This record gives sequence, structure tokens and C-alpha cells, in this order.
Amino acid sequence: MMIKSSFHNYLGALLFAVTLHSCTGDSQKKLPIIGERATEERIVDGQTVVDTVYHQIPPFTFLNQDSVLISDKDFDNKVYIANFFFTHCPSICPTMQRNMLKVYEKYRGNHDVAFLSHSIDFKYDSPSVLKSYAKKLGVDDERWQFVTGTKKDIYGIAEKYLVYTKEDSAAPGGYDHQGYLVLIDQNKRIRGAYDGTNDEQVAQLMEDLGILLKEQ
Repeated sequence: MMIKSSFHNYLGALLFAVTLHSCTGDSQKKLPIIGERATEERIVDGQTVVDTVYHQIPPFTFLNQDSVLISDKDFDNKVYIANFFFTHCPSICPTMQRNMLKVYEKYRGNHDVAFLSHSIDFKYDSPSVLKSYAKKLGVDDERWQFVTGTKKDIYGIAEKYLVYTKEDSAAPGGYDHQGYLVLIDQNKRIRGAYDGTNDEQVAQLMEDLGILLKEQ
């Protein structure tokens, strides 16, 4: 519970920051860069230069709905939205995925925007199951990838997106997870996180996605 509480506290503060930035004028809008950061010194022309090193999504490889291995390289030079779900989820997933679909449809034809849904049910959600799910949802191109992997890899990458996931027999469907839609920039940095079950937050995501595309 301590771990889940820390995820809620961190992303709760993040959602406040996202809401706060939306109150500024359009000319001043720039999305925050989320996550821990460090400084790194280097020598340039004999001078010490201090750079800020931001939290980034690390390299990954997962199997998608077409039984094809995809990696972080497939998202190079793209802005993408990531989330965590499972196909037989009886609680937040249907609403979260329908709202993700709204963003997908709004940006239909824009190949600078991609979508990545990680299944946290490593036992049941095979590529064929994910393929059927994607088709039923209305996804008909490669811009939205649905992926599976080992428990270690999927749950490990969830931590890098700052999203809580856990196998839990007491939870609805056997898995406990947060329903955040996480906005990632072209440098693999987190620029926002939005409650995928909240219409106002999803609307904010669409607005922020437009801001991020202009920034890039």
C-alpha cells in the first residue's frame, strides 16, 4: 500500500501541475517535464557546462497484437500516449480505452502521434487476444500498438511511466492498476499524465498534445 500511495501522491501533484499550467496564456504555455532529474557536468571549450538530465522511458521490446516484436525505436521522433490495461478488466479499462480512442480518432492520419497500450495480464492477453480486442475497439492501423510481455518487463516499464500496476487476486479481474494516459515527447520524456476515466482530464490531454506537437 505504501508503494501505491506514493504513486497516487506523485501523480496527484502532477495532475495539479498540468491543471495549473492550463490557466496561463496560450503564448506562455509549455508542458512540464515530469520525473526525477540530475545534473551532469562536461567540458566545452575549456569551460565547465552543467546540463540537466531528465527522466526518460528506457529502451524496451514487447510483442504486439500482430505477434511482431516492437521496441522503443518504433516510437523515435514521435509523440505518444501510453497506458496500462487488460482486456477483461471489469472496472476502469473500458472507459479509459474509449477515451484513448477519442484521441486516436482525433489524430487519425497524423503519423507523428502514436499510442501504446501495455497489457498487465501476462497470463491471458496473448497477441491474438489483443488483436481481437483492438479490432473490436475500432483500431485499424499501426499507430496504436497493444503489447504483452513478461510480468517483470511489463511491471518494470510501468514504474518508468510512474504508473502503479500489481497482480492482486482481491482486485476486480485480478489486477490492480492506475488508469493514467501518459504523454511522452519525442525525447522519451514524460510531459503529462491524465486520468483516462475523467472527461475533463482527457480534454486537457488533447489540448496539451496540440501544445506539445507545436513545441516539437
